[in-house]
Amino acid sequence: MSLKVLSLFSGCGGLDKGFSDAGYDIVWANDFDKYAVETYNANFENKAVLGDINKIEIEELPDFDVLIGGFPCQPFSMMGKERGFEDTRGTLFFRIAEIIKYKISKNRKPKAIVLENVRSLKTHDKGRTFKVILKVLEEDLGYKVFYKVLNTSDYGIPQTRNRMFIVCVDSNESEFSFPDKVPLKKTMQDLLEQNVEDRYFLSDRILPTILSNGTGGYRAKSEIDLQIARPLCATMAKMHRASQDNYVTQNGRVRRLTPRECARLQGFDDDFVIPVSNTQAYKQFGNAVTVNVSRAVAKAVRRELERLQEWK
Repeated sequence: MSLKVLSLFSGCGGLDKGFSDAGYDIVWANDFDKYAVETYNANFENKAVLGDINKIEIEELPDFDVLIGGFPCQPFSMMGKERGFEDTRGTLFFRIAEIIKYKISKNRKPKAIVLENVRSLKTHDKGRTFKVILKVLEEDLGYKVFYKVLNTSDYGIPQTRNRMFIVCVDSNESEFSFPDKVPLKKTMQDLLEQNVEDRYFLSDRILPTILSNGTGGYRAKSEIDLQIARPLCATMAKMHRASQDNYVTQNGRVRRLTPRECARLQGFDDDFVIPVSNTQAYKQFGNAVTVNVSRAVAKAVRRELERLQEWK
């Protein structure tokens, strides 16, 4: 028997793909971005529902055993304004709590919750934001909570990407442990496409700006052809000097990564369909949860639920 998963803020499906690979059954998924839903639905048998989770009736949600979600990170991200719960997107965490509370009231309490966010979530607002989150999960909802920052490069993918994972188990006897690291055997160069369209290469006009050590008072050493990629970000469609961008040299010319290469750097196989424009694809892969990390966490949660005899 596989456990049923309800997925929130599903995006293009990085978290869902990992859980599906680990033997879970995704019974319901949701995102408010129509392009992300388009990509999700091109790749998953279970189709995601387009819409604002705040406007979807909780009573209409199916029963599930595990809730997963990478709730919006922009309110807590160091790349954003770090407004936290002052940002309406930050309050979406409380929608998760409302869904769990409703299921508890119907004697359908989920066995586990898995949440993903940026690593700065723990330190946002001098730690007060994270304290609120822990209080809700532990005291209000009654889960035993485990959390850890995991780096994509520790799970077989050459990208430095640190993300906070929060695992909640409905058992005081839980001894959940996060997955062990695995050796990194690939470099970013190993994931590059060989026949790339000319539009991905930088023009002679923009090249000096991109490769400079800073402009307009912003100083940062220009580095390209990295072995381990910098964190992919949602604004990769723009050719700018932000340190999150990754550039490579190929046939004596410098270029940005293609959407397919970004997909590979997030752990998606080449049979993963990309039905949207490049702009939307860059955004989706920049926001995605790395599949390898998701799969490792999903397997660790499964092992713990099996140990607790909650996976039957």
